[in-house]
Amino acid sequence: MNPQDLLRYVDSLHREKNIDPSLLFSAIESALATAARRQYGEEADIIVRIDHDSGRIHAEINGAPLDQEQIGRIGAQTAKQVIIQKVREAERDALMAEYREQIGQMVSGVIQRADGGVATVQLGNVEAILPRSEQISGESLHANERVRAVVFEVRATGNRVRVVLSRTRPQLVKCLFEQEIPELSEGVIAINSISREPGYRSKVAVSSTDSQVDPIAVCVGYRGSRIKSVREELAGEHIDVVRYSDDPQILIPNALQPAEIEQVLLCNMIGRAIVLVQEDQLSLAIGRRGQNVRLASKLCGWDIEIMTGGELEEQIERAVAGFSQLDGMTEDLAQQLVEQGYLSYDDLSVIEPETLMQMGGLTAEQVDVIVEQAETQAEEAEAAATEERKKRKHERETAAAQAAVDESAAAESGQAAEEAVAEGSEENVSDGAQQGESDSSVAVEDAEEDRGSEAVSEEENATVESETIDESTKQDSDKENVAVENTNNDDEAEQIASGELEDPDKT
Repeated sequence: MNPQDLLRYVDSLHREKNIDPSLLFSAIESALATAARRQYGEEADIIVRIDHDSGRIHAEINGAPLDQEQIGRIGAQTAKQVIIQKVREAERDALMAEYREQIGQMVSGVIQRADGGVATVQLGNVEAILPRSEQISGESLHANERVRAVVFEVRATGNRVRVVLSRTRPQLVKCLFEQEIPELSEGVIAINSISREPGYRSKVAVSSTDSQVDPIAVCVGYRGSRIKSVREELAGEHIDVVRYSDDPQILIPNALQPAEIEQVLLCNMIGRAIVLVQEDQLSLAIGRRGQNVRLASKLCGWDIEIMTGGELEEQIERAVAGFSQLDGMTEDLAQQLVEQGYLSYDDLSVIEPETLMQMGGLTAEQVDVIVEQAETQAEEAEAAATEERKKRKHERETAAAQAAVDESAAAESGQAAEEAVAEGSEENVSDGAQQGESDSSVAVEDAEEDRGSEAVSEEENATVESETIDESTKQDSDKENVAVENTNNDDEAEQIASGELEDPDKT
């Protein structure tokens, strides 16, 4: 290999790929030695060195130097392959270093594919993946859409770099706040802690370095404009911004907003905070499915337990009575344990032995006996609780099955009633039709009788009229005959008078 060509190639890779030249020279030396062993035997003692200034290769086999021609035959192809491999490895390492520095930071990319629940996101010089488990619940991603997420994990797979993104981590909320709120980058306000259930709700505790600046108002923005932008990016996730305090007595009530808190009792030995509320605030403090108290616990770093004053008194009495029954436990020690927040056998089973020894002046053997009894009682209580849950579940399933049967029976009864009503309607229609037909027949018969009566009446009237007419005609005829007869008599009388006719009487 030409020394000048080797130097130019190494320098070019150093400038373009940001690969250390000494790393390339060392890789080429190692590859040349391996190639020489293949040719001269694995037992051969081979040393290869490259002058970083001139690029000349020096090689020795069993103490004897090799000339440049022999080195050239061995090294040309080998050096080329090694350089290609090292370039790929160097590119991978550079990407690994670049994205490992961005873990927890927000990046923006374009979705290339979104199938099978896994989205592939192009980040410029690398393809990242956004698994379904790291997507916001209920969120729908589509190809060619721009998406923002935080770098969650970076790992090497062969010569490639796999970057895993996440949209469910609390860091995404923080990055979005920093993008929307300049006061965060300026240091006027600060985000002290975040707790989040992706797609549902987040709590953000903020504080201000300037007493004149309200950190909550700054984060919410004018008419909620800033918080609205963050919510839109998180698919409508609800965000509570609360005021941070170093004092748990102040921070815990703030974290449990909007519930009103009466009192906070801190049990420092076990990291528990007992929060007392009024009966009407109990469900609000706990939240839907325990979400509010769960997020508040994560935000504050305390195991928060919500209860009313009456419930606390009952638990204290039950715990003192239960602890006092354990062998080696005095009532005074039981009272001390309860005051420190140990309210169940489960709490007592995980107590530090040294703590119990100091509190009660007990020996290690006595403490072991008490802890062993507490563990047994805790297991029995857990078994009883499990059995009770199974019983309740069975009762619910039975009630649901019975409700389904009742509903089915009601549906069948309703269907039968509908069918009966339908059949009754058909019978009524049939009876009505028959009655109608009967009524129609009667009406026809009555009509025929009426028509017959009318016909008889008309016939009788016609006969009477006919007889009347005939009688009248006869009378008129008689009158006419009489008139004719009278006329003839008058004519005859005139003729006799004139002498034209001889009077019959005289004759």
